Amino acid sequence: MKICVLGAGALGCAIGGVLTEAGHEVWLINRNAEQVDAMNSRGLILRDDGADRAVQVHAATTAQGVNMDTGAVDLVIVLVKSFHTRQAMEAATSLLGPDTAVLSLQNGLGHEGILAEIVGRERVLAGKTYVGGTQLAAGHVIVGTRGKDTHIGELDGRITGRVQRIADTFNRAGLDTTVSDNIMGTIWDKLLINVATGALTGITRLTYGQLYRQPELEACGVAAVAEAMTVAEASGIRLSITDPRDAWLKAGAGLPDEFKTSMLQSLEKGSVTEIDFVNGSVVRWGAKCGVPTPVNQALVACIKGIELGLPGSSSH
Repeated sequence: MKICVLGAGALGCAIGGVLTEAGHEVWLINRNAEQVDAMNSRGLILRDDGADRAVQVHAATTAQGVNMDTGAVDLVIVLVKSFHTRQAMEAATSLLGPDTAVLSLQNGLGHEGILAEIVGRERVLAGKTYVGGTQLAAGHVIVGTRGKDTHIGELDGRITGRVQRIADTFNRAGLDTTVSDNIMGTIWDKLLINVATGALTGITRLTYGQLYRQPELEACGVAAVAEAMTVAEASGIRLSITDPRDAWLKAGAGLPDEFKTSMLQSLEKGSVTEIDFVNGSVVRWGAKCGVPTPVNQALVACIKGIELGLPGSSSH
């Protein structure tokens, strides 16, 4: 299979690296020239269980750098930051052939609609992965695939030949993947966990240990989840989480006191967050189905205000 990872950061390199080792032609797209040069010159270095190994990969800074002599790409895996989705996919349409599938494994909710506008809804698949990747240096990542599952599916819940082929490809590469007939429910379940704590930690700058000791913050997080659950149910989404407090508890389960959410980490680095695709998605879906979302609206507004105060920032 010819596969392109659009947004090959640490996670994209981890996934792309093991797919390459399984014998597929994988292209890793990363805008960072240093990262691309390192991978092309000495290979992608994967650290797995403490040991490093080099994988010879194809890397490019743009989709135009992908060799199309071997034909169109069979699968585009989208892993760019949520707010770069439109720009990245619009710049990568040259990869598409008649049967190319586009799979979002991004965090949050809403990428599917953006991708569908650009490539057509019939091409788009959605997914959620718990595979891990941590950047050590340019072209050098820790890969965490053992015991980490991935779920993919068609937006309408059908079990098709193409989604099964992709799952089989992933499984043979050691990526534990299942096909879901309720992928939007799976994505919403994960969204509820992000809704519970992400914005709150970004606003308060608290670690999980501090956050989970404050009853007022728990009440706010649980209220945000309850709103999101009402929106999901009004939108016909099948959730597995039935109690909003469960999402709050799951968000912190097994994590150390010093844990910081990705939203807090982004703000600490001076970067904008993916708030529009987390709590912001709840607000947008609520507006569509007539469900009020005042708690999530307030959380979005606070994060947007913090982003405006970042050095050199502009609204995105």
